[in-house]
Amino acid sequence: MALLNLDNLLGVTIGSIVVMMAIVYGLISDRQTEAVLNREVGSSLSGIAEGLSARLNNDMQARATIVQSLSRVAVLVQPEIAQHIIDQLSTQDPALAWAGVANRDGIVIAGTRGILVGLSVAQRPVYREGISGLFLGDVHDAALLANLLPNKTGEPMRFVDVSAPIQGRDGNAIGIIAIHYSWDWARRLVGASQTSLSSRSDAETVLVAADNNVLLGPPALLGTVLKLDSIEQARSGRVGWHLERWPDGREYMTGYAANRPSIVKGLGWTVLVRQPVDVAHAPAHDLRNMIFWSGLALAVTFGVLGWLISHYITSPLRAIVSAAGAILNGAPGSVVPEVRGAKEIKTLSISIRELGLNLGASNKALVATHAALERLESIAYQDRLTSLPNRRFFEQYLEAAIVRAKAADNQIVILYLDLDGFKLVNDQFGHDVGDQVLRNVGIRLASNLRQQDFIARIGGDEFACVLVEPDGDLPHQLARRLIHALSEPMHIQDHPVEIGCTIGAARWPHDGDEVADVIRLADAALYLAKRQGKNRALFHGEAVGRK
Repeated sequence: MALLNLDNLLGVTIGSIVVMMAIVYGLISDRQTEAVLNREVGSSLSGIAEGLSARLNNDMQARATIVQSLSRVAVLVQPEIAQHIIDQLSTQDPALAWAGVANRDGIVIAGTRGILVGLSVAQRPVYREGISGLFLGDVHDAALLANLLPNKTGEPMRFVDVSAPIQGRDGNAIGIIAIHYSWDWARRLVGASQTSLSSRSDAETVLVAADNNVLLGPPALLGTVLKLDSIEQARSGRVGWHLERWPDGREYMTGYAANRPSIVKGLGWTVLVRQPVDVAHAPAHDLRNMIFWSGLALAVTFGVLGWLISHYITSPLRAIVSAAGAILNGAPGSVVPEVRGAKEIKTLSISIRELGLNLGASNKALVATHAALERLESIAYQDRLTSLPNRRFFEQYLEAAIVRAKAADNQIVILYLDLDGFKLVNDQFGHDVGDQVLRNVGIRLASNLRQQDFIARIGGDEFACVLVEPDGDLPHQLARRLIHALSEPMHIQDHPVEIGCTIGAARWPHDGDEVADVIRLADAALYLAKRQGKNRALFHGEAVGRK
């Protein structure tokens, strides 16, 4: 086989080295990047699943707590009082489809818009189970109410039931209070979680019932029975992620979490958040392709450069090559002659050294690109504990909200909230209970604000709200509502927990033109309210806070 001359050999060698380095580095980077993506994407998906599961559970537990509290009011068995309370409940919760009170015989004595009043529900699970204790019923189709309630969508109506016995003074059940919540509240919560998935292509949320039937998710899965290892892992109490194959034959990265009841037996729902593996690994594959094609381009470039340099310097080295060949063939007396060309050889060594430096710089650039991708993956705008936006998101949102308010000539109210008694909860019950308290606080705050308002956890036990287009006394009303919501007792891990909150508030642009000034004034109002006795709201410019 004919040997290559030095010109071609040097060019081919340099090109081959660069190609091999690009291939090896591309393979290593591909595997490392996939491993990093698996951890980052898997943790993100499981975090979203856990957050949604907590929101679904806590939202339902909060409603169960309301029903349980009302069941202690013995006068509810009086039709006039019962109807008045039912009417108030119906206007306060948009998810409430029907609420009613039945006497000890199961006859409805009060109901939403008078529906079912005078009829018997004694054979319905909501009565049979509720007369014995707090009952939380899974999703079911409408039976008695199907033709009685308004149906704006035309879709089959489905409900989640909560009922509890009304106790008399002797402690015996004298009736029940029951509420049918529209399944739409769960749809809205799941829909809201899609915001967290907006940055992940083809990511989907799937809600699975206790009998493995798909309640919410892609249309192809609705109503089907789903058996996956991730569901079993979630029901065993674990929160995590899996790479597993779904019934459609595709492999998905699946984050999972299950219902964790706190005051009443849960619904047994499992939340899955999935993303196709090929989509999740796309950044790693793109990086590998970039490294390969960059290496190929570098190989061609440096191969041509090597050939030109070697062609230039081979003339003074031919004698050395010839002598080396003679020595290799064993010719007697063959020696390497002293040739001119030390300067050219030195230039060659410098060129090779510079070549190495260039390759090193290229590798550093690729490493920097890889590091930049990892940093982009690590950027988050969500508080992992409460699933609320964090301080970074709050600051960006507030800047955008100010711009919109200026354009529409509106005002904005900033509420700074600090929990009262939270440190005592941590000291007395431990940080696990404290973390659950913070999650419940986030849910209560979010559920008591308007849809257009914004809530974020900005650190520790501090929260911030942005009220958009507040009119008249609405900011004071919302502040009092938040204080009242957080003062309601919580039951966490069999521990009764009571906390409160103090609120400081300031208005933009009424109290200042600069956002930083308004935030500072709200913080100062919070500090002053704390000194006045806590558990109150104080707006900047007021002398005394309102409880």
